Amino acid sequence: MWFNNNSPTTTTAVLLLFVIGAVVAQSRTPGKRPSSSREAAKRPPPQSSSAESSGGAGGDLTDECPEPNGYFADGYQCDKYYECRDGAITEKLCPDGMVFNDYSINHEKCDLPFNIDCSQRSELQKPKPALHCPRQNGYFAHEEANVCDKFYYCVDGKFNQIVCPDGLVYNEKTGICTWPDEAKKKGCSSQEVFKFTCPAVGMSEAQQHPRYADPEDCQYFYVCINGETPRRNGCKRGQVFNDATKNCDWPRNVPECGDWYKGILTDAELEELEHPKPKQRPDSQAATANRRKQSNKYRPHQSSREAPVDDLE
Repeated sequence: MWFNNNSPTTTTAVLLLFVIGAVVAQSRTPGKRPSSSREAAKRPPPQSSSAESSGGAGGDLTDECPEPNGYFADGYQCDKYYECRDGAITEKLCPDGMVFNDYSINHEKCDLPFNIDCSQRSELQKPKPALHCPRQNGYFAHEEANVCDKFYYCVDGKFNQIVCPDGLVYNEKTGICTWPDEAKKKGCSSQEVFKFTCPAVGMSEAQQHPRYADPEDCQYFYVCINGETPRRNGCKRGQVFNDATKNCDWPRNVPECGDWYKGILTDAELEELEHPKPKQRPDSQAATANRRKQSNKYRPHQSSREAPVDDLE
């Protein structure tokens, strides 16, 4: 763009541009950048003095607090966190096997690893193993790989063995019992746990999740998810699986399982399970009379010989 130096308008424009440039330059003056209130505290650098390394006030440790007060996760180690009080930082560790839950800066909480995402800060303190407990606290799989339905719950290095419900295995990723195909534990696949392989079927039948009788137990059957993955299910007490109808049924309708409950339930008990008696309902007239009787307890008794109050004048 070309300017006419002799024009008053040009002189004014140049002065205006100079003022704007000065204001912008002043606004870009370097200053301290505020830290995010939710940012995890980073690991403090090594300190020369004993007071600083112990988390006391002073030195550079004060700068590690994202906020003057609160609890903040370490940026590298999942079971390490920091307590900040009036800007002074103190390094802390969760009990062995637990990790820090940073859901709120106002709460100091250590939690099970299953509930916390430690993928971005995967370091942990050195474990302190005990009998059946790889760490002092938490849920842990059985030492033998082929033992699928048993696991340990450890508190302060003391263990308690837990057994999963029938047909489920311990899931090391979630800390609970799940179907074998969900747990994906080596040596504990659905076929290995149930000793049952789903027969090959066409795609349309596989999408219906076909059912098959348990060859060892009349009360149970297998559901083949997508025709491939078996899951063991059972009928309610007194019933057996009818492989002809693919549903639970009464033993009298399944010849090969007619005596399955013999010695376990009597014929009378089976009959009562199949034809339960209706619950006794109180007679409506008796119930009404009882309610009247209860309400009359608190009414003053009035003899038929007594005159109404209005006639006593």
